[in-house]
Amino acid sequence: MPKMTKSKMLAEIAEAAGISRKQAAAAVDKLVSLAYKNAKDGFMIPGLGKLVLVNRKARMGRNPATGEQIKIPAKKVLKFRIAKAAKEAVLGK
Repeated sequence: MPKMTKSKMLAEIAEAAGISRKQAAAAVDKLVSLAYKNAKDGFMIPGLGKLVLVNRKARMGRNPATGEQIKIPAKKVLKFRIAKAAKEAVLGK
């Protein structure tokens, strides 16, 4: 099965909603910009999942090339948590 490209996605959204591809593109772009703007507070798309900002602790790691131990500093990372409904729809119960 071929990958879903942005163009194919916009065509399907436009057809399903009975709008133009340009209007579908504007809606998708607005959704993405809202996600970027609100990710630090947790941005949820019902039935799909949510973006959350997570503080990752400092830890010890290993340089794969030399085997030398290195300290990996703490940092903030953005994660996407898949909704239970999405998991069940794709993987089954």
